[in-house]
Amino acid sequence: MTLATRHLLGTAALLATGALAAACGPVHGNSAAGGGSSPGGGTAPSTAPASSPAASPGSAVTSGCSSSALKAYVDIAQGGAAAGSTYVPIDFTNTSGSACTLNGYPGVSFVRSPTGGQLGDPASRNPAAAPAMVTLAPGGIAHAVLQVAEAGNYSQSACTPVTAHWLKIFPPNQATAIYARYDVQACSARLPAKLGSQLGVYVVRPGAGKAGHAP
Repeated sequence: MTLATRHLLGTAALLATGALAAACGPVHGNSAAGGGSSPGGGTAPSTAPASSPAASPGSAVTSGCSSSALKAYVDIAQGGAAAGSTYVPIDFTNTSGSACTLNGYPGVSFVRSPTGGQLGDPASRNPAAAPAMVTLAPGGIAHAVLQVAEAGNYSQSACTPVTAHWLKIFPPNQATAIYARYDVQACSARLPAKLGSQLGVYVVRPGAGKAGHAP
């Protein structure tokens, strides 16, 4: 082998070694998972080039369900009774064309009509289960169980019973009410604090309410 040939082979070997080292080294570019979290809880600056999108596909945050995107229905066929109370699910249906989320408790009170004033006290929150995010696809359903104590549990003077025909419902984190038909004897007066509220409501759960299932 000539000296020139040995020189060419040595140069090729050095180039191959350099290329292998570069392939095995750390990658400092943008990753498919997006930026990491900073110690303060924010998002770390992206290392992507200016022409690249700041977030990967599918990373958009689903917004909360607005009142206008929901229909409420009291499914009395799935109700039950125990210890002087009736338990009925309020089903929420996403009527919009986009997914949205519900998280927490709805606000619920009795009214005689959608234009009528509130009867008695609003529902108190039952902490039996912790709130959890529920995502509703278009047409999807979630529910919250409503506990309704019998008006006969209270004295006539404290309760002043009347017939309510509707529930006034504020979906979680919404300031606009929606209404659902529900006929029941309701206390029109605000009960003494020691008696609590005639209504109690549980957190929103996935799916339609089913009889016999825990709230």
